[in-house]
Amino acid sequence: MNANFTGFLGVLHLALVVWAAVSILGARASQGQKVFWILLVLVFPVVGLIIWFLAGPKKG
Repeated sequence: MNANFTGFLGVLHLALVVWAAVSILGARASQGQKVFWILLVLVFPVVGLIIWFLAGPKKG
């Protein structure tokens, strides 16, 4: 894989994680739930983002 493409994927992933974290913090959920979702997204990068997108807390 080309190094430029890999770098682009890294930047894209970082942007998605930041967007997810901001959305989670703005959601109508308890502090414990917010911590759980942020840890899930950080510990399981790709799978965590998919699970959060499908089942995570929604902004309110």
